[in-house]
Amino acid sequence: MNSLQKPAITSLELHPLIKNRWSPRSFNERAVEPEKLQRVFEAARWSPSAFNEQPWRFIVGLKPDNTWNKLLESLVEWNRNWAFNAPVLISVLGKKTLSKNGNPNTTYQYDTGQAAAWLTVQAAHEGLIAHQMGGFDPAIVCKSFSVPEDYEPITVIAIGYQGKPENLQEEYRKAEIAQRNRKESSELVFSDKFGAPSMVLRNNA
Repeated sequence: MNSLQKPAITSLELHPLIKNRWSPRSFNERAVEPEKLQRVFEAARWSPSAFNEQPWRFIVGLKPDNTWNKLLESLVEWNRNWAFNAPVLISVLGKKTLSKNGNPNTTYQYDTGQAAAWLTVQAAHEGLIAHQMGGFDPAIVCKSFSVPEDYEPITVIAIGYQGKPENLQEEYRKAEIAQRNRKESSELVFSDKFGAPSMVLRNNA
């Protein structure tokens, strides 16, 4: 098998797309079919947003086009060292103001994040992997693509087919094969007061 599967060890049964989705760094250089990318962006298009503002925008680079090279250059070295194998790089941007009146949109980052999440779930459904990165230089993205001041680059996503972990440099390979983990729900879901685990988490069986 060429790819490493790391299903989440969950306390309750979840949808397979959620359970099996993770963020590998090992990419196969195989190109992604256009119809799959179209469906990925269609999923993002139908993400919910406040006032139906749809503040998300995407700049898409396909290796080895000029857009892809500019997006790769925007990444910090740590990410650039493995993302150069990804056939698709996407800059995700959010519109900071409301289109209807120009006032600040206080939920543009939240809404844009939701669109990115829907994108990654559809990517998983298509048999693709997606790795979202905060390690990039927004100023490079803005300059490279003449981004209007009203838009903020929020993340860069690498998309493609999963490759072999052994092809990664050692420091990345260790992270690739490490066990996945998350905080317990009791540390995240509260009732009564902040920090008090919610009654909804109790097992009444």
